[in-house]
Amino acid sequence: MTRELITTADDGVARCGWVSDDPEYRRYHDEEWGMPLHGDQALFETIALEGFQAGLSWITILRRRAAFRSAFDDFSIASVARYDEAKADELAGDPSIIRNRQKILATITNARVVENLISDDPGALDRLVWGHAPASHTRPETIDQVLSVTAESTALSTALRRLGLSFVGPTTMHALMQAAGLINDHAVGCARGDELAASRH
Repeated sequence: MTRELITTADDGVARCGWVSDDPEYRRYHDEEWGMPLHGDQALFETIALEGFQAGLSWITILRRRAAFRSAFDDFSIASVARYDEAKADELAGDPSIIRNRQKILATITNARVVENLISDDPGALDRLVWGHAPASHTRPETIDQVLSVTAESTALSTALRRLGLSFVGPTTMHALMQAAGLINDHAVGCARGDELAASRH
């Protein structure tokens, strides 16, 4: 099946082609995806969820986001950093989330690294992530222009890996940049993308 760059739903709104008719997916696309996201904890949550998404579809994570938040104490960096082996075992047995032990342990380790990073410098994660936002970005006009990795996402991945984070590969960090609004990657012709573009001028 050929993927479309833009689809127009039954509500008459033109959206990016990856959006299904799932109401929650539409809401996420219209209200969150591409909106500038700031704050150490908000970005830590997004990094964690993008890491869990690796190898899966985003809708799989989105449908479980409330359960993830409940299981991981709303992704409180300080709380997750204190998780021990028993807590990891508990999470690995929780059917409401993605029971991938490697990703669970990575989230705990990442929380400890981020806690150390921001302990004497609140906002350090925010500045590190946003420091890799490209100076300019061109929204895709064709399917061929829809990228999964960029020089900037590779650089961000390298910077985070140097700190000791994992599940932060270039593709995952490009998804973070799209989701957290470091770039407006809504396709040309997407109504929400046009609104975001107008708001930035």
